[in-house]
Amino acid sequence: MITDAPFPDAEPGLIDDFTDPAGVSRLGTPWRLVTDQVMGGVSQGRMALTLVDGRPVLCLRGDVSLENNGGFVQVNLELAPAGLFDASAYSGVRVVVRGNGESYGLHLKSADCVRPWQSYRAEFDASPDWRELHLPFAGLIPHRLAEPLDTTRLTRLGIVAIGRVMSAEVCMARIGFY
Repeated sequence: MITDAPFPDAEPGLIDDFTDPAGVSRLGTPWRLVTDQVMGGVSQGRMALTLVDGRPVLCLRGDVSLENNGGFVQVNLELAPAGLFDASAYSGVRVVVRGNGESYGLHLKSADCVRPWQSYRAEFDASPDWRELHLPFAGLIPHRLAEPLDTTRLTRLGIVAIGRVMSAEVCMARIGFY
């Protein structure tokens, strides 16, 4: 389930507010762009730190193609500079987001994800208006793995346009755990 709710004044669990011009998150890890070209696909993507409506944001834009067994563009980051991230004190991921009205995925990886295609996933719609979404850990669906999500052993978080031909445009103003 996805719920809309405001960020509190204090931001415990903040992953990033996109104020670092080098693209380094508040966790000390850099955001990066990954497309299906790593496996022979032809999808095109761009990642940009910019201002939208006066807010610093990270935007993912691109074109997703299913040619050559492809089908994704994503921005992601490691949650810990080395090792595992323990998010067991939190209930899920919150993100302030807007986009082009398409559906996108939040993908979390844990130490149990040993294959590139494995993750724990939630879908969300990125409307043209800014919204804060709460994506609870309990609502994440394991993709191609049987192990339940262990929030004490998280490794990576990604925002993904995946699985269908589409033009992607999604911007985040804040992302963190709640």
